[in-house]
Amino acid sequence: MSLVTRIKNEIGSRLERSEDLQIPLTVQGLSEHYGVSYTPVREAIGELIGVGLIRKKSNGRLEATPPNKRTKKSIFLTKKESEKKPVDNITKELVEISLGGEECFVREETTASKHGLTRSTLRQILQRLAGEGLLEHVPRRGWRVKPFRQEDMDAFIEVREVMELKAVDLAKAKLCSQESQRKLRQIRENNQLAKGKKDQAKIDNSLHAYLIDLAANPYINDFFNRHGRYFTILFNWEGENEKAAAEAVTQHHEIIDALLAQNWSFAKKLLSHHFHSNHPVLSNLRGIKNK
Repeated sequence: MSLVTRIKNEIGSRLERSEDLQIPLTVQGLSEHYGVSYTPVREAIGELIGVGLIRKKSNGRLEATPPNKRTKKSIFLTKKESEKKPVDNITKELVEISLGGEECFVREETTASKHGLTRSTLRQILQRLAGEGLLEHVPRRGWRVKPFRQEDMDAFIEVREVMELKAVDLAKAKLCSQESQRKLRQIRENNQLAKGKKDQAKIDNSLHAYLIDLAANPYINDFFNRHGRYFTILFNWEGENEKAAAEAVTQHHEIIDALLAQNWSFAKKLLSHHFHSNHPVLSNLRGIKNK
């Protein structure tokens, strides 16, 4: 698989599922994320623009095309659906191992057999998860699952708060534009509380990446690119908890309402509360041995 195809497929499938990329949608941001030159990134972006998943704004910047504005049929979801289930299942398993807090290595043969995959296909999945920070490849030993440490998460949230509040300050002028106001309303609409007992809350975490993107500070971007992906996986896992999901949706609504009203101090206060109170499952895990 070529670099262009890999980038196009990974970004395209995420955009079609309306997932939070947690990567700046720029040539530089994607180049740094994948560790490649600008050339394959530009080609992948060109193809994604061609299929209608990305569009260029009037100022030349890129943005994901809203689902209701897409004019072409899905080309990634059906193609990737067969791959998505084992990736999701393996990710969930590795998260649960990580939350055990102990050092553990993935057994390739056992894992591949369990999920009906070839070892080559499994390695591609493990390489992807290593890029997300969930795994580390140790020479001559294999794939080590990153063990969860409560103090690591606390330290990440502490720095994340400083970075993202600074991003709000840097993005104030842009947040006042009609385009940004429309984007904020769209994100708010995508955060939905459960409508019935059998329904689940729907979380759209893209607000955070949007604020960081608007801030356009390369050092803030670098922090989240380097350190944020592992915790994003954990936070997404936590979002499957009904109570945690409902709290996240409600807090996102409140933050966005304050941003729309341009009440910056209140928005930052709500963001701080969100950072420190929005992880009830991870913050109350039992049996984790902090080392």
